[in-house]
Amino acid sequence: MSVWHGDLRKRKRSGGKIRAYRTKRKFEKGSFPAEPLLGELKRKTVRGRGGNPKSKVMRDKQACVTDRKGGKTKKVDIIRVVKNPANIDFNRRGVMTKGSLIETSLGVARVTSRPGQHGTINAVLVGEGEKS
Repeated sequence: MSVWHGDLRKRKRSGGKIRAYRTKRKFEKGSFPAEPLLGELKRKTVRGRGGNPKSKVMRDKQACVTDRKGGKTKKVDIIRVVKNPANIDFNRRGVMTKGSLIETSLGVARVTSRPGQHGTINAVLVGEGEKS
């Protein structure tokens, strides 16, 4: 089973049915979210639009963390996922998405990349006032 991103099966404003004028196309086919977790490095390469390879992070234990004050970036180990405001279920399971807070050896950092889309975890250190 796969995800489909077409819009053929919608209804009219009046509530009536709109008949599909064609079948589903391969370019409308989507995929399930990667939902990256904390653990030993595991990546998945899938075919993207135009046949281009797309790397998805399934599990990773390291992140490239940037300190805005010093302007330095270091690859450090992730200790735990502190919070994920995107979804309460992701928060409970420790899924890393863009905007989630992770605890590293340098401090608490906010994920700025999309690990399930970009294939890497990039983060920026946050100040004490931003941890809410």
